[in-house]
Amino acid sequence: MSWINTHLTESLIILGFALLAIEILILGFSTFILFFIGIAAILSGGIFFIGLVEATMVNAMLLVGLMTVISAILLWKPLKNMQKDVDVTPAKSDLIGHQFVLNGNVSADESPNYRYSGIEWTLKSDVELAAGTKVEVTTTDVGIFHIKEVE
Repeated sequence: MSWINTHLTESLIILGFALLAIEILILGFSTFILFFIGIAAILSGGIFFIGLVEATMVNAMLLVGLMTVISAILLWKPLKNMQKDVDVTPAKSDLIGHQFVLNGNVSADESPNYRYSGIEWTLKSDVELAAGTKVEVTTTDVGIFHIKEVE
């Protein structure tokens, strides 16, 4: 603890960068809490470094708290707006286009399974398909192949 008191300015800056790294690299910038605290710790370390405020543990806690609130107030709306621009196009899958022959009937009441790539996929179709029909995967959901007849 005495090392941190002796090197409070450097400790705050290191802590700030560590919090930013956790927020961005591990949490994927999904929560902003660590981001605001990290920014506040870096700014507080900078303020202590240039000597505007005496570097004590009490001042560090007060300054980090105050800077966290200020950064949250200033950055909340722009960061929230940045998250609105999400690409909703479905991911391309190499499973789409896979063709195979049905081993059972597919209808609204019947959804047989098809084993592919070590996974049991449930088959779904908008129209009734008979066993022995050659089909193609059009889209996928978790554990589900949506299929259509190949002509």
